[in-house]
Amino acid sequence: MTRSLRDDFAALVAAGERTDLGRGALAIARIAYPALDPASHLATLDALAGGARVRVSAAEDPAQAASALGAYLFGECGFRGNQREYYDPRNSFLNDVLERRTGLPITLALVFMEAGARLGLTITGVGFPGHFLVRVAGPAGPVVLDPFFGGRVLEPAELLTRYRAFLGKGGKEITRLPSEAVAATAAPAILARMLRNLVHIYLDRRDHAHALAAVDLLLVLTPESPEDVRLRGLLYERLECFGAALADLRRYLALAPAAPDVQAIEARIARLAQAAAAVH
Repeated sequence: MTRSLRDDFAALVAAGERTDLGRGALAIARIAYPALDPASHLATLDALAGGARVRVSAAEDPAQAASALGAYLFGECGFRGNQREYYDPRNSFLNDVLERRTGLPITLALVFMEAGARLGLTITGVGFPGHFLVRVAGPAGPVVLDPFFGGRVLEPAELLTRYRAFLGKGGKEITRLPSEAVAATAAPAILARMLRNLVHIYLDRRDHAHALAAVDLLLVLTPESPEDVRLRGLLYERLECFGAALADLRRYLALAPAAPDVQAIEARIARLAQAAAAVH
């Protein structure tokens, strides 16, 4: 019996913080490329690391090494942020990012992190609000870099400005960047953020089948999330999978019995029960 994408993804992320990010991201890519073989794309990451090895090994500290790797990836190799077509789903798939050399902040960060890991360099993901970043140890503390904009170093003042801008009016009173804004992000949370990006992209495109595939993988990581269970149930309903929709919406009510939409969901469940009975 062939294992499903969900089963394969669950097996990969069972390692928790030790999850292989590259393989996890390539599993996510199977949403759009069901027959994807990760081997050639993992070999591409190996080759990228190999191409930067000499200049990285010449660096005096991890921050210099990260800058050298960034100069290679975002300069010589031409990786860049896709500002023109930011919401193209291909920006979220590691195989496409490696082939097209363009992507989102989080997928470019992943290329940076994975190439660095192959060189013994610890580059850590940073789930900065609105725009994923990376950080590396520096002589005077963590150094934060932006892979979407060429891997350039971000000074504390710019980080604070970005944070305040993200908060909008509420950010005017912030005078100091909270430590959690630049805290390290574990592998499962990185993969979850990638999947949430895809869910939103596919929902905007009204591509319910692919949105369902993305939220189904997301629920491997967030099985107790009422919002994600609810969304999957609504997508199942859209795709006329009435039994699965019923199960998810009932579970949503069990997880969130005081949710503001309880009555609306209960009415939807009643209609779905009738539809499911009619099918049988």
